[in-house]
Amino acid sequence: MSDSEFPLVQFLREGMDPVAELARMRTEQPVYPLPMPDGSTVWLVTRYDDVRAVLGDHERFSNDFGNIIAAGSQQEDPGGLGFRDPPEHTRLRKMLTPEFTMRRLNRLEPRIRAIVDDYLDRMEAKGPPADLVQDFALPVPSLVVCELLGVPYEDRKEFLQLSADRFDFSAGPESSLQAINDSMVYLTELVGRERLAPGDGLLGALIRLHGQGVTDRELASLADGLLTGGHDTSTSMLALGGLWLLEHPDHSAAIIDPNYPIDRLVEELLRYLTVVQVAFPRFAREDVVIAGQQISRGQMVLCSLVAANRDPALGPVMDGVDPSRDARSHLAFGHGIHRCVGAPLAQMELRIAFPALLRRFPTLRLSGEPRFRALAIVYGLDALPVEW
Repeated sequence: MSDSEFPLVQFLREGMDPVAELARMRTEQPVYPLPMPDGSTVWLVTRYDDVRAVLGDHERFSNDFGNIIAAGSQQEDPGGLGFRDPPEHTRLRKMLTPEFTMRRLNRLEPRIRAIVDDYLDRMEAKGPPADLVQDFALPVPSLVVCELLGVPYEDRKEFLQLSADRFDFSAGPESSLQAINDSMVYLTELVGRERLAPGDGLLGALIRLHGQGVTDRELASLADGLLTGGHDTSTSMLALGGLWLLEHPDHSAAIIDPNYPIDRLVEELLRYLTVVQVAFPRFAREDVVIAGQQISRGQMVLCSLVAANRDPALGPVMDGVDPSRDARSHLAFGHGIHRCVGAPLAQMELRIAFPALLRRFPTLRLSGEPRFRALAIVYGLDALPVEW
């Protein structure tokens, strides 16, 4: 791999696996300098312990969006939790956290099961072949999160395309930033409608609970983060996890058993696949040292979640899937105060969807070559042809 490709190494994969260069960097230089076109240096952190340390240290590392944009830029701050530091982050997350406890989410379980069954019915009625991405992995989490937030059904197709566009860097970063702006315009309008008549979704609940204590912009930013995160990441996990199961028919047959420990397999697949390849960028608040490498105040630090979750220091054969492994310490949802607030919802979806898919189609198999994404923060599949 040439030096000119290093700024992209954190986004490259070979099938389900990170490129070998990431493993070499993790072994030989775990805090690696990535040269940027403007002559600056971004530091890529690849070892599990170092990544966990950076993500857990909000005192010395900032997530604030102001670190990213140039002085005088007209780029609008997307807000949300990922680009916020305490105390604002603390205030906003405190509003959301009660909505994602297992006690609250358990009320959603019957609806999630109904959504999964509905799309399995549609696949069965249409008959083989099918594209497991378009016919199952994409619509299921989309509908779950849209209903969670209260997004009107007639708006969903257009907005979910904006969500997908922001993670596609093939057309350049400008297209991603434009998608963020467009989705924020829509959500701000949605929040305005919810203010007038709060619905049963999460936005309506937050308005009833907090009223004028939370602004329309803050609510739109929180909704944007939840919809984007809950849609694209869960879609990628359902598609890639489905592909892994099809390539390992012994496990496909096993998870049909109601007593199969599906929670362990889900956590191990989350670790192994790590669809969110890189955490939100951090910026050093002061001169710091990571694994012996000096990082200057103001420099950007990128944490490779996929490299960290494959670190051999965590156990044997980390480049493979071992459903008996206790993988709950994985970093697929991040770590620290910015750990994904919607993680319990994603885990529930996967625990429901994988067994339901294989029970409905026990002879499910590939009918063509999967088409993997390229150069995306959230890794996944664009197509997964199947038959039964």
